[in-house]
Amino acid sequence: MTPRPAWLALSLTLALLAPGFSPAADAIRGGKLAYTCHGCHGIPAYRNAYPVYNVPKLGGQHAAYMVAALKEYKSGDRAHPTMYAQATTLADADLADIAAYLSGTELKPTGRAVGTAPKASQTCVACHGNDGVGILPEYPNLAGQHEDYIVNSLRSYKSGVRKNAIMAGMAAVLTEKDIQELAMYYSAQRPGLCATDEIRAAGKCEGQ
Repeated sequence: MTPRPAWLALSLTLALLAPGFSPAADAIRGGKLAYTCHGCHGIPAYRNAYPVYNVPKLGGQHAAYMVAALKEYKSGDRAHPTMYAQATTLADADLADIAAYLSGTELKPTGRAVGTAPKASQTCVACHGNDGVGILPEYPNLAGQHEDYIVNSLRSYKSGVRKNAIMAGMAAVLTEKDIQELAMYYSAQRPGLCATDEIRAAGKCEGQ
């Protein structure tokens, strides 16, 4: 049997130890708390400024991952002034409820991929799957995510703007060409993420 790379063993260990998403999260309450979220995430193709990129789609995302991401914004491990200001006002229960509301119906693995995976994805698939669906709830779904958002995220991990030991190690070896190819590949996977659960419910979700 081929031994697992050390980074994969560490990744799986951290995922299992990470505080998971509570099944008792209240999506209805989350909908009331998420009113400010719609100002960016509820508008298709809404763009962040400086740097300019599409804000991420959240409909279909793993709720546990969103909770983890919000905690990183809250702690400053992800540098973003607006998200920091939002997250620091919220208790852990609030984060779980908001994530439950925004995620809606989480994406499920399809067992198939769209197109040919780039060479650089060989390490990515261990966590994000061939079809861009995170294999554990703490791993983000990438399928259908905005291409420029994935590019910005990978650049941020590589530069240290986002502080995550595993992703920093993964991104450190990527060239700009790798980053562009990965972003193009995962953004093309279907079914994919949506701007919000309401957009998906209205039948307007691209690729679903």
